[in-house]
Amino acid sequence: MRIALDAMGGDNAPDVLVEAAVQVLHSNRDNLEILLVGDRTLLERRLPSGRPSGLSIIHAPEKVEMQESPTAVLRKKKSSSIAVATRLQKQGEVDAFISAGNTGAVVVSSLLTLGAVEGVSRPAIASPFPSKTGICTVLDTGANVDCKPGNLLQFGIMGSLYVNHIFGIKKPKVGLLSIGEESSKGNSLTLEAYRLLSESELNFIGNIEGRDVLRGTVDVVVCDGFVGNVILKFTESIFEMVSSTIDTSTRANLFGRIGTYFLKSAFNKLRQELNYEEYGGAPLLGVRGITIICHGSSSAKAIRNAIKVAERLVQDGINECIKNQLKGEANGRKKPS
Repeated sequence: MRIALDAMGGDNAPDVLVEAAVQVLHSNRDNLEILLVGDRTLLERRLPSGRPSGLSIIHAPEKVEMQESPTAVLRKKKSSSIAVATRLQKQGEVDAFISAGNTGAVVVSSLLTLGAVEGVSRPAIASPFPSKTGICTVLDTGANVDCKPGNLLQFGIMGSLYVNHIFGIKKPKVGLLSIGEESSKGNSLTLEAYRLLSESELNFIGNIEGRDVLRGTVDVVVCDGFVGNVILKFTESIFEMVSSTIDTSTRANLFGRIGTYFLKSAFNKLRQELNYEEYGGAPLLGVRGITIICHGSSSAKAIRNAIKVAERLVQDGINECIKNQLKGEANGRKKPS
């Protein structure tokens, strides 16, 4: 298996990308090759003297900055690490692509270069969230700010398959994010999406509210990319606030430090559960290839976990599963009642 890493993407690039690649390949991964895509001179200087076998560099001299417009920059920077990496996947040179760079550019490049899986109307970003019962996956979290009801149905199907393959949940519970649990609550988008999801073969439990995301009421949350991205950013700020509050409170006085000593394991467990690094990255489900989008400030640990996710999706043939599931859903809807 060959995986391309966008070595120029992210706040900590290229150091953490090089570090993660070296660590993964040093852990006896004979069946894996990693291609670092970026400025060759810069990357050569970062590589250790004992470079592991299976590691190579693909020269891509241009970098997409976080603030740049995705569509404009991809037209102008055809030699950027994002553009080069997605072309490698299109040409069959790699099986997956991972980036912590400009999310919009990664999405646009993947869509324009790779195209969508047969039957998929809109690919979606599936982001894992920690919850009281384990992990809750929300999609879409930013690829599509405007959606149709049929798109949300497909998000539910793709999300269920992803959760089943990655987290081993046999019949994932799917919820539609709305402003109330009643089927009559919502706007025209969610009302029609509710009907479609109810008629599908998914384990659809109905509408859920924002508070249910972290409660673990469902395994898959379906929403449009506008709402999903707001939830994503808001939740990140909550986790940052909780972690900061714990640090401040435990250092405030002697009693705080004493309490920290006795509650150390509980605090560490909480931090681990709230840490996005544990989940690696968010796949862009529905494109012809495997694209994993990582947090901009990803560490080497986060990249290592993203590589694990990419490997699993390739091995399980997730795109073929999505195509077959959508075909089955379409055939089922054509049958007379």
